[in-house]
Amino acid sequence: MAPKIFTSSHQNAQMIKKNRFPGWRTIFFGVRTRILIWYVALMVFSILVSVLAIYEVLLVRLEEQAENFLIKEVKEFRRLTQGRNPSTAQPFGDDVAAIFDVFLSRNIPHDDTFLITLLNGKFYKSNPQLLPVTLQPNSAFVKQSEKLKQPKQGKKLTSTHTIYYLAEPILKGKTHGVFLVVYSDTLARQQVNQAVVVIIQVTIAVLAIASVLAWIVAGRLLAPLGLLIETARSITESDLSQRIPVQGVDQIAELTMTFNEMLDRLQTAFASQRNFINDASHELRTPITIIRGHLELLGDDPQERRETVELVTDELDRMSRFVDDLLLLAKTEQPNFLNLQTVDISSLTEELYTKATALAQRDWRLENKGVGRIVADRQRLTQAIMNLAQNATQHTSDGDIIALGSKVLNGDAYFWVRDTGVGIAPTDLERIFERFARGSQSYRRSEGAGLGLSIVRAIATAHGGRVELKSRLGEGSTFTIIIPLDPPGDSV
Repeated sequence: MAPKIFTSSHQNAQMIKKNRFPGWRTIFFGVRTRILIWYVALMVFSILVSVLAIYEVLLVRLEEQAENFLIKEVKEFRRLTQGRNPSTAQPFGDDVAAIFDVFLSRNIPHDDTFLITLLNGKFYKSNPQLLPVTLQPNSAFVKQSEKLKQPKQGKKLTSTHTIYYLAEPILKGKTHGVFLVVYSDTLARQQVNQAVVVIIQVTIAVLAIASVLAWIVAGRLLAPLGLLIETARSITESDLSQRIPVQGVDQIAELTMTFNEMLDRLQTAFASQRNFINDASHELRTPITIIRGHLELLGDDPQERRETVELVTDELDRMSRFVDDLLLLAKTEQPNFLNLQTVDISSLTEELYTKATALAQRDWRLENKGVGRIVADRQRLTQAIMNLAQNATQHTSDGDIIALGSKVLNGDAYFWVRDTGVGIAPTDLERIFERFARGSQSYRRSEGAGLGLSIVRAIATAHGGRVELKSRLGEGSTFTIIIPLDPPGDSV
């Protein structure tokens, strides 16, 4: 079955490679292209909003300028009505026509500005004399203005432009006149439209240049992603040494660092897996070889058969313990590995001491009993302490001291096993917690497969704690399991 599984996985990998996007789809649907499209879309939207806003602002200012101009002209006309006739040096009196004549002769209107005077309900004079159709003497607008008795300001919309006007009636005796200032925004609106067209042309040119620059910049920013893809493609199970150089401090740099850290973890995991498989196969091969060799040489002698059966049974028991230890290590990674309950530290310490004294003839001592309660798995914690005690018996001799104890300090519970055995070399202090590891300076070989301390550390880690080791060659070792009184995230 194994070759079929490999073939299927290989075929799936080949299929994935064939289904990858071709080059043209990467260009049109890639991240770089999507970034550019969104950038251009946002720029176009911003330009449209900006142009419309500018256009509206210019029209508002145009209207404000027209109103200010109308008010200014009317103020000048009012000052003239209160002054003197320059021809006679006398007040104008009831001579409204003279007021109109003097004002029209002294004021030269701006472009698209018209000064119109109405006298006794009829058109009198205008400056300039050439008026547009909407301001002709017989137009509806002029006819309506002839009857005004009060000042009036407003605007009139046409199909092509807008007319702003301000009418100032004047009554002198029986003479009724109306001074009319009119401003047409035809020329000003054309200038506004031309300005908007220039703005649009400039922004389009800027958008084109900015789009090219955005495409280049996006390519530079996304270059680490391309390198990430190439590195991921070059990684195989046998070669995990490739790393991506980190550039900058942005999110892409953080992604690169995270990817490199993931590769470190994968490399460590694959190396650990290979070592585990090699060590496990070695540990299993030895008893299998022993069993096979004795069975092949098994004779007819009953005594020899009985001895062979005992040897085979012992080797099978050792294999069974080895498999049980492997299963236990596998279970430590499962969420339901611990069965938490509230445990009294003092009674647990006494129980551990009682069980440990039955392991071997040693000078067993109970150094201290902690006072308090802890949330833990009683059986798993007992198993970890017993592993440490068993390990101590294997590295000590008759008469050597093995001490157990516990205490509570700063919210943590401490359980330790101290011995006066051979000790551990400084170079082995961390390595011995790895699977199948044994101290390089040990003078005797333990009966296990080198999984005991790995199990201890796994149980402590599952409780949210750790294992500390202090040891010196020839002076013994002290293993301490430290776990919080109430593991975070767990409840009973």
